[in-house]
Amino acid sequence: MQRLLKLLCLASLALASATAGGASAPGNYPTKPIRLIVPFAPGGGTDVVSRLVAQSVSESFGQPVIVDNRAGSGGLLGMEMTARASADGYTLGVVSGSIATNAAARKLSFDPVRDIIPVSVMAETGFLLTLNPGVQARNTNELVALAKASPGKLSYGSSGVGATSHLAAELFDLLAGTKMVHIPYKSTGPALTDLLSGQIALTYGSLPVVIPHMQSGRLRVLAITSPKRSKALPDVLTIAESGVPGYDVLTWYGVIAPQGLSKPMLARWHAAMEGALQSRAIQERFKSDGLEVPETGTRYFADAIRRDIAKWAVVFKKGDIRL
Repeated sequence: MQRLLKLLCLASLALASATAGGASAPGNYPTKPIRLIVPFAPGGGTDVVSRLVAQSVSESFGQPVIVDNRAGSGGLLGMEMTARASADGYTLGVVSGSIATNAAARKLSFDPVRDIIPVSVMAETGFLLTLNPGVQARNTNELVALAKASPGKLSYGSSGVGATSHLAAELFDLLAGTKMVHIPYKSTGPALTDLLSGQIALTYGSLPVVIPHMQSGRLRVLAITSPKRSKALPDVLTIAESGVPGYDVLTWYGVIAPQGLSKPMLARWHAAMEGALQSRAIQERFKSDGLEVPETGTRYFADAIRRDIAKWAVVFKKGDIRL
């Protein structure tokens, strides 16, 4: 009897151990809600894209993916929190192209290449080179000629020193041989207001913001910064094909994880995000906002981060830009 009781006890312990191990095994992942850190305030482009994808991934996982907005230091606060989080699969983060601009400008507390796993790009888009109609330029070549004829006279607005919209303009100056005056704003809204009123000559604006004003005739769009034309505006030339060869600026949004995330968990995220990004609801919303879904693999994302860090480091140096 004692031997039988001992065997039953050992069997119970083994069953309990197996059940506990199964609950945390990668094959059962996830077994509880996941936190998705978004390093910007609610309502912005990064936040909107993140919430759309998080909702779809939640449905795929059968567990909530909860967006946690942690704004501060130009996105660095939230990025650092993600890089330092436990690699248990229950804290991931979102980054935009600002991770590359920040890394190009200063030494970060984490390595944006070695300390994170770039899980997948969610979407990417270019900016629209946008003029007040009072500026006497109908295409990119005319803008370059006008800027060269009056160096230091044309002004452009951005959402701040070192922002991608600022660096896009600096890259234009470097490649086109022009010199325009930078007027930094705290956000895109005030810059757009001054562009509409003619206080500044031009800006590099996002498609959802610019398109309504372009359609009404209040603003003139010359070109798009991306290497390929936008599906939302197929008749708008790229800057590279309209007068400034070699020009290429994309902004993107992607999901990252702390280094050490297991391969099975990474595979689950890839599958869930593939499903989300191919869904009709997200594709229709992205199309209306001028967003496009690129290749979603880890390698593509990692290459994009490295490429942009190197590109913006050159622009910071040659433009003598200091944050």
